Formats: sequence, structure tokens, C-alpha cells
Amino acid sequence: MSLAIRRLLRTKPDTTALRAFVEEHSFPLAEGTSVTFVYQGRADRVELRHFIYGLESSQAFKRIEGTDFWYLIMTLPERSRMEYKIDVIHGQDHQWIRDPLNPHLAFDPFGANSVCQGSGYERPEWTLPDPEARPGALEEWALHSDAFGGERRFRVYLPARFRRSRRYPLLVVHDGHDYLHFAGLRTVLDNLIHRLEIPPMVVALVDSPDRLREYAADERHARFIADELVPHLEARYPLIAEPSGRCVMGASFGGVASLFTAWRYPGYFGRLLLQSGSFAFSDIGRHKRGPAFDPVVEFVNAFRENPGRPSEKVFLSCGVYESLIYENRSMMPLLRELGIDVRYVEARDGHNWENWRDRLREGLSWLFPGPLWMVYE
Repeated sequence: MSLAIRRLLRTKPDTTALRAFVEEHSFPLAEGTSVTFVYQGRADRVELRHFIYGLESSQAFKRIEGTDFWYLIMTLPERSRMEYKIDVIHGQDHQWIRDPLNPHLAFDPFGANSVCQGSGYERPEWTLPDPEARPGALEEWALHSDAFGGERRFRVYLPARFRRSRRYPLLVVHDGHDYLHFAGLRTVLDNLIHRLEIPPMVVALVDSPDRLREYAADERHARFIADELVPHLEARYPLIAEPSGRCVMGASFGGVASLFTAWRYPGYFGRLLLQSGSFAFSDIGRHKRGPAFDPVVEFVNAFRENPGRPSEKVFLSCGVYESLIYENRSMMPLLRELGIDVRYVEARDGHNWENWRDRLREGLSWLFPGPLWMVYE
């Protein structure tokens, strides 16, 4: 049990003592591998709703008798990061809320969750704005796509001090809007380029109006990226027009789209950055992930049977608290057997944007080492 809670309960606390306890501590209260959550308010029941795969998704709080003070103690490995909400229950009514005592929030396209930072976890400082780092620019573009039969809009990040007399690597990012808004990609690029940890690069930020279809091993999307988008960019920017200078990346279904595109156009992208890829497959029988995964499973089964050589270097990352951890672990030896240079990283985190944000430095600097790494590593 948490030492702080043990000392509190030993005193048979009244309202004044409980108020003082809350004011003296920050919550969730991490003590080694023990984390204490606290909620104050009237309720019939209070439960923690977290996003750790494999652990009972609802954890019940205990109430100190005669008070409206609720607490929950759970074990969380050090350096973990967990997103959650609190379920306040009155009769049959459930209200999922963000933790009123916790200022740490993570945002995604569906809203925001509270964040539990386990002992030893710290947000990487290179994800925070650095006043010394000169900002890159964002340009808006539209391109007619024959593959999709209509206009596609995208953005392009140009590094600070962009010069047309230079040649730049190209990074194509699936779910570009979400990487910018929920993973701080623009800040990360500015900082890593400023620190010479990656070279200045041109970054194409693409999105899809129907990502669960278009990112699920869709031939049209692969054609759009390789036959239309990249040639369009190479005609307008001074890019390194060879595989070693091209990288395609994405998370979740964006990881599937990245791998599929490289697989369908072997030798075209020399670098891949795949984060928590939804690489579902079925060795025996049918999968159980729903119809949206049908084309994904068909592709991954085919890839496992005949992987070819989609790229020269691949960075893979996944959270150990994700349902996709087995599939991502299975991908690593398969790629290495092909002679591909692979780096695989696991984190004590879930399927979310801040997990993917926290892995960007390692992934980008390994795939595209900047002058600093070239000198010191």
C-alpha cells in the first residue's frame, strides 16, 4: 500500500485531515511502483477507466467510511505513462470525467484524457518549444490525384534556413494533422534540426478523408503516395531523389499504409518509421478485430508469406500496454531475416499520440542521423 495513504488511514482522518492531505500532495501520487488516485465527491461508486490492454479496464476506488473521499492504489511499473478517466457512478448513471486533481492532459481527435505519469517518467524536453530553435515553415498544397479521382490537400514543412541550393531528405507522414496537433511534430522537427540531431528535411503531411479504408492496404493510396505525391514534391523542392533520402511513416493504420506502400513499390523508400502498426494477421481461422481489419489482415498475411524487401532501414516502436504488441514484436524478426537494418523499441505506454511523440527523436535520428550523431556516435 502507498506509504502516504497508510499514514493517512492510521489517523482515522476527518474532513480537515483529508483536505490537508489533498493539498499537500500531487495526484496521481507515484511512489515507486505504487500509484494512488484520489477522488472527492458524492457517488455510489467510483471507478478508474484506463487504457492498458490485458488489465481489467475498470478498477474500483475505495471510500473512507463517513466521507466523500475515494482512493485507489494500483501497481504501475516505473517510467510508465497511462491515460485514463474517472467514472463517477450514481445508480445506473455513469459519468466519465477527467481527473479534477490532475493537471496533466493528453489530447487526441476524440477529446482529452488525464495522464498518469509513473515514477521516473518525464516528458522529453526536446518535445517542448525551444526559444533558441528557429521555426520551420508550413506550406499548403493541393494536388489532383488520378488514383483517387479528385483533389487531395496536404501540407509541407520546410526547415528553417531552407535553401534551394541544397538537397533535402523527404519524410512523408500519414495523419499529418494529428502528428502536428497531438504529437507536436513541428516542435520536434524544429528542435532536432536545431540541435543537429537530424538533418534539415522536407516533410509532407498527408491526411485521408476515409483513413480506415484508404490506409488499410489500399492500392489507390499507395499509388497516390509513390506515383503522384513524391514526384510532385521532387519537381518543386530540391530533394534527394534516391531511396536513401525518402522515408514514409505513420502510426496505427498509418503504419499499415506506410508498410503497404513500401511493399508495393520496393526499392522506392529507403527508410520506414512505423509506430504501433495495426499489423493484424491470422495464422489459423479468422481474426477478431472487426471488418475494418479485413483488408489489413489480407495484406499482412500476404506480406508474411512473401515480404520481399520493402526498405533498407526500418524503425519500429510499440507500447507494451497495447493490444498490438504481439503483432509488432512478430514483425521485427521477419524484417531482420530479410537483411533489413531494423531498430525495435518498446515503451511502457499505450496506443496514443504522446507515446508516438516520445519515440520520434530516437526514430528520426536513427533513420536520418544529423551532423551531431555523425560526429559523436
